[in-house]
Amino acid sequence: MARSHLTLAALATAAVADLDVRATGLQGSIGTGDFDSARLTGGQGENWIIRVPRSQRAEAEQSADLVALRALSLGVRKRLSFEVPTYRGQAPIAETRAIVYDYVEGTPLAASDVLAGTGLPSAVGAAVAAIHALPTSFVTDAGLSSHTPFEAMRSSASVVDRAAATGMLPAALLERWENAIQDSLLWQFQPTVINGSLEASSFLVSGDRISGLLGWHDLQIGDPARDLAWVLGAPTEDSVDAVFEAYSVSRGTSDRQLRHRATLYHELDLAKYLLHGTHTKNTEVVDDAVAMMTRLVDTVQFSDERPLVAGTTEALDLDGVEDLLTATERRHA
Repeated sequence: MARSHLTLAALATAAVADLDVRATGLQGSIGTGDFDSARLTGGQGENWIIRVPRSQRAEAEQSADLVALRALSLGVRKRLSFEVPTYRGQAPIAETRAIVYDYVEGTPLAASDVLAGTGLPSAVGAAVAAIHALPTSFVTDAGLSSHTPFEAMRSSASVVDRAAATGMLPAALLERWENAIQDSLLWQFQPTVINGSLEASSFLVSGDRISGLLGWHDLQIGDPARDLAWVLGAPTEDSVDAVFEAYSVSRGTSDRQLRHRATLYHELDLAKYLLHGTHTKNTEVVDDAVAMMTRLVDTVQFSDERPLVAGTTEALDLDGVEDLLTATERRHA
């Protein structure tokens, strides 16, 4: 049963001493999603968010998020042009805990909002670049994970192998993905600090400015392309180009295979969706995944684009795949 915003407000006052809550309201939809949450307003106009996990998976995510937020010290945060949530306190409830954070202003971004000709593609590219430019030491000091290019390759190979084991992965995709994974040039990159689970809704925007970034539970050192995979769901190729161009300019480095790996990760979301369906024995999800992969095969086989391997200079135009993965995101939500 969903907890009311009044119950959550009472929990917040227990979590943070002398919290002066004068008004409260629900944050998000009632009884849906992974968390019960409420927005709280103080006597001086301050705003906070309180969240209570609704599942064990959400509780694990929240715990990992707390570790990451504590690792993001004031000095690290000053290197970013956007706000990051700040932990304020916690209170036990049932078999979990309620967490109170400072509220971060902004509206969640949608991939369809990232349009060429607006300021958002450049703002997104610069924001992701700022994360990747952070010093790796604070991540290792916090005991968070670090992955080499070889480990990134093996992780992708594992997804492909498990998807192939279901017997439902089209041969054309298996060949395409295996060719990419076996291309050693594709995996020559310098690991950086990455958020690790970026998606459009991770970003909070105010106009054409990125005002905040939520969801740090997968903070690690790894492949920067992972944080850019979701960009392939932008409305047009020009929009995608603008994000990657802004990213490259802000980083001041050139990873020629960055976009190819991002595209591979973007496509592998279909394989993960299939695995999710088989793991949960959800035939509707499995059928959807198979249908989407079939459409991807048609896009790949009947287009004039080049293979997804090193040596190409253009990323595959995946308008059809973007539609598929947008549908996937809606179903996950």
